Amino acid sequence: MKRLFSEREVRALAFFLPLAGLAVLGLVLARPRTTVEDAARIEHEYEERVDSARLHPFDPNRADYEELRSLGLSKYEAVSLLKYRASGKIFRIPEDVALCYGFSDSLYLRLAPYIRIGRKYALAPRDYTSERIVPEPMRPEPFLVDTVSAAYLQAIGALSRRQAQAFVRWRDLSGIRDMEELRACYVISDSVADALEPYVLFAERRPSPFEEPVEINTADSATLRSVVGIGEKSVVTIMAYRERLGGFARVEQLAEVPGVTERNYERILKQIRCDSCKIRKIDINFAAPNELGRHPYIAPRTLRKLLKTRQLKGGWSTLEELVKDDILTREEAARLAPYLQFGVRKTEKTSDSTSFGGEVPPDYFQ
Repeated sequence: MKRLFSEREVRALAFFLPLAGLAVLGLVLARPRTTVEDAARIEHEYEERVDSARLHPFDPNRADYEELRSLGLSKYEAVSLLKYRASGKIFRIPEDVALCYGFSDSLYLRLAPYIRIGRKYALAPRDYTSERIVPEPMRPEPFLVDTVSAAYLQAIGALSRRQAQAFVRWRDLSGIRDMEELRACYVISDSVADALEPYVLFAERRPSPFEEPVEINTADSATLRSVVGIGEKSVVTIMAYRERLGGFARVEQLAEVPGVTERNYERILKQIRCDSCKIRKIDINFAAPNELGRHPYIAPRTLRKLLKTRQLKGGWSTLEELVKDDILTREEAARLAPYLQFGVRKTEKTSDSTSFGGEVPPDYFQ
């Protein structure tokens, strides 16, 4: 039988196999072993590093070791970034920081909102303008919207130069009295408004010296807009609700209007009055279903019961009957009372009946 290996090959294998085994054993023994205590210590150090981090805007091309450590970087990560710079590399865009050896994606995502590349090294766009790269923004402080300058809004990073100038022009032309009007400015996005809201102050303004308060049931949009606390959007919602309601019986009903905040409600109450004689009434016995359904105090479930009972019974003469027939609760009846009238059908045989749509005397059905 022919041999697989020659004697020379056998001697070579006998020599190299022990050497290979020793090399593998040496690598295993030389590799540092991480015990449970070491893992707990590393995790504790990481948690302490994250908790003690004070994230703030920084330039990776200029930050020193201490500043990097204060941002929550480990010694290894801080040295890695410094070595990256020492090798002649420059951070041109924030994403370059992620190229540093040992930087994880989670670390970069945590630092990304605070990375500021200085104008000296940043990549400028082809159509360069001074607005594209700005210095580190100022920390915002509370400011009065009536007097804030465009330079300040730009310095805190809220708006670009053109946006800030447009905002000041808008304010000087239209006036800004509350957050609703601030959000109405076309250069203020919702995110910017949310960021500015904790710092914006509005001057306390006295209501205009009206000879008498605004009558809310007959006032047009321009008159309502003159009331401090009613903005452009509030005017639309108030007038739409007034139309559905048929007019306000009490000024307190203004609190039911969507979009009227509690703060504005308190200010508005001092400047308006309500003439309940101006409200539009509904004839509960003969009004069309769509007319009844538009009223905000008549729920769909109530409307169905009302129409079904009216078809069978013919109508009612008092609110008390609606409560007894389980059409309305006493609370619903009290709310609807100013808006209802009870018309009766005039017959040829009965001369003392009233015509459709008329007000019924209180003692008529007794």
